[in-house]
Amino acid sequence: MNPAPFRALARVVPAAALLLVMTACTDDSPPSAASSSSVPASPQASTAPAATTPTGRTTAMNIRLTLDGHPVAATLNGGPTARDFAAQLPLTLSLRDLNQAEKIADLPRKLSTSGAPEGADPEVGDLAYYAPWNQLATYYRDAPYATGLVILGHMADGGAERLATADEVTIEAAP
Repeated sequence: MNPAPFRALARVVPAAALLLVMTACTDDSPPSAASSSSVPASPQASTAPAATTPTGRTTAMNIRLTLDGHPVAATLNGGPTARDFAAQLPLTLSLRDLNQAEKIADLPRKLSTSGAPEGADPEVGDLAYYAPWNQLATYYRDAPYATGLVILGHMADGGAERLATADEVTIEAAP
């Protein structure tokens, strides 16, 4: 029996379930009287609660990066490009250094950039998609604005230091 179709299915099913959970947990209903106060309404139940990074960016999904065997918590924002990236998880990627500021890796397929800004100014700890080269870019030092760069999320404190020496990353939904 050929195990290849089962391995492919084992990768697709968790990603599809994750995408379903992410889309099911959005609140598209009109505001009610209870939510019109200055206190924001609590979100619906979710397996990946929203959090705020030190930069103030709201996040929608918790993920875990494993850098050369060491786990690092991270979050993805709620944008369409980040959701498309999440649909590819889990991923194990070889990292290459670029400009002594970031680690890059080729992705298996292009991500949607529909509605994404023209470019971004990445911060230390950011996870980003560089659309022109179809690459994941992860930042361990400051880097300048880049056209075609879409911020996907951010690593927890300490992740950027570990990233600087990493040669491989596994990215998966946080348990």
